[in-house]
Amino acid sequence: MSPGPIHPLLREAAEGELPSWSEAGPLRRAHIRRVMALLAEWAEVLALAEEERIRWVAAGALHDVLRDADPKILRDQVPPEFRGIPDSLLHGPAAATRLQAEGVEDESFLRAVAYHTLGHGELDAVGRALYAADFLEPGRSFEREWRGALARRFPEDPEGVLVEVVRARMTRQMARGWPLRAETVDFWNTLVGE
Repeated sequence: MSPGPIHPLLREAAEGELPSWSEAGPLRRAHIRRVMALLAEWAEVLALAEEERIRWVAAGALHDVLRDADPKILRDQVPPEFRGIPDSLLHGPAAATRLQAEGVEDESFLRAVAYHTLGHGELDAVGRALYAADFLEPGRSFEREWRGALARRFPEDPEGVLVEVVRARMTRQMARGWPLRAETVDFWNTLVGE
């Protein structure tokens, strides 16, 4: 459920119009469109109310809006709790910070954008869907059959799909030698404890 009216920036994003401050090149924008399409598909299958559908699709549009920005600049723009994360993960918290500065007050939406790569135990439906869609969108080149099957299964079994996605993402992080953030571990524990 959306807390209050949807901010115009989110409505525009759901229609495919990214903010003027976006820093996303052509390949990133193609990824964004695929995530938006997957979220729109799930929203339709789930028969979500129009306002919630807008939130889901807008989350897909805005999650990587700063993905191609200079991480050195982003690091100075994110709240202190995010300054120690790897460069490649700064764009989510930076985008959420910028959206909040633009007047977006929907806390669960901002959390979804900020934590779309890390996960968080307090992600609601839009945050969980975005986390899954970012990983499952069909343009990614790895394990396409498995990810495609998970994407098709998501509307009927979001928790089961999320468990598989979080497990895969944590495994990839550990393979890269990255420590697991407390938020990611909390997300995992929340999912397997449900």
